[in-house]
Amino acid sequence: MKSQRAELVAEAAITLLAERGMRGLTHRAVDEEAGLPPGSTSNLARTRLALLELALERLTELEIVAFASVLDVGRTDEPAAFAEAAVQVLWTQLTVDRRRTVARYELALEATRRPELRKVYDEAGSRFRDPAVAILAAAGSSDPVRHSRQIVAFSEGVMFDAIVGAGAAPTLDDLRLGVGELLRGMLPQPPSRPER
Repeated sequence: MKSQRAELVAEAAITLLAERGMRGLTHRAVDEEAGLPPGSTSNLARTRLALLELALERLTELEIVAFASVLDVGRTDEPAAFAEAAVQVLWTQLTVDRRRTVARYELALEATRRPELRKVYDEAGSRFRDPAVAILAAAGSSDPVRHSRQIVAFSEGVMFDAIVGAGAAPTLDDLRLGVGELLRGMLPQPPSRPER
């Protein structure tokens, strides 16, 4: 993020996206939400696209911090540690960071209608997808590119269903079970010990 003011504006935009949706995101509303004088947001982000890009940039920064545990753990060859870190990130996205997750879905939908935003959104996504491929390859995946897409799809599906779908929010145990089952189907398993 370029400055404290840009961070303040971006955080206000994220809050508005989560609370009011795309229609509620205006330069004036951001000024009010951020407690800034009228016109402050326009001086920083002249167009609506610039404001959306600013919000997306801030979301990406926050998610990089949130996903750091998964990326750090994933550098080991311990699938169980990677799985638990992934579960904790999912749980955080559904609880503590729920506002940001909702805002990201708003931006994702808007990116389907704005090619300029789609480009930025896809570039942001690659910052998470590329390391996932490397982590899965190191863990022994036979097809890390495909498997990383499946993990992302699973995670997005769980979050979308819990936040905007008709499904019940999963518990930590539900997430552990689901992620564990998914990874067991993708990664080689240690040989079982013979029973005595």
